Amino acid sequence: MVKTLRGRIATALAVAAALVGSMAPAQAADSGGVPQRALAAPVLLRDAVEALPVATERREGYNRVREFGDWIDADRDGCNTRQEVLLEEAVEAPAVSGRCALEGGRWYSYYDDEYPTERIDIDHLVPLAEAWDSGAWQWERPRRVQYANDLSVEHHLVAVTARSNRQKADKDVAQWLPPHEPARCRYITEWVSVKTRYELTVDTTEKQTLTDLAGQCPNIPLP
Repeated sequence: MVKTLRGRIATALAVAAALVGSMAPAQAADSGGVPQRALAAPVLLRDAVEALPVATERREGYNRVREFGDWIDADRDGCNTRQEVLLEEAVEAPAVSGRCALEGGRWYSYYDDEYPTERIDIDHLVPLAEAWDSGAWQWERPRRVQYANDLSVEHHLVAVTARSNRQKADKDVAQWLPPHEPARCRYITEWVSVKTRYELTVDTTEKQTLTDLAGQCPNIPLP
C-alpha cells in the first residue's frame, strides 16, 4: 500500500511531539508555521470556544489563487494535496496509475452521511476566505500556502460531496452547518480546533453561534 503524505507527516509529528515534550519551553520551536501551543495539553471544547479572540473580519485584498496558491505536491511523489487526501480517506481505495491518476474508489462524506457517486470535493474545514478574514491576511504567503495544503491533521482537509462543498462555499458556522445533524458537533469541534491551531479570530455572531452549539455538544478535548 502506498503510504500517503499525511501518513508520513503524522509519523514525523509524533516523533517531533515527543522531542518537544522533553525540551525546555525556550527551546521549543514552531513546526510548519503552526503556533507551538498546538502541541500543548488538550483543551476542552467549551474552554476553547471561550478563548477564541473576537475581531472584525477583513475581506479586503482577498484573492484565493494569489494569496493561497493551488494544490501542491509537497513531497514530489506525483500526488498533489487533493490526491493525497483522496487516497487517505478512501473507504475503498482507487487504482493509482502514472503520475497519481486515480480511478474508481469510494468515499464517505460525513457532512451528508452518504457515499457519493458523483464528484468528490476536498473541503477546507475553515475555508480559505474565512481564514483570510480571520487573520490570515496578516501572514506571509508561504504560510498561507502551507495552510491551504496542511496534511498534518486529518480534519483540516476533508473529502465531501460536491453539493455540500458548493453550498458551504466560504460560509462560517453561523451561516452553514452540515446537513446531517448528528455530524454538527464533530464539525464545530474541528472548526474550533483549526481556528485555535492557527490563532484565527471569530466575529461576534460566529462566537455566539459556537458558544450556543458547544453547549449542546459533548465537552470533549479538541482533536
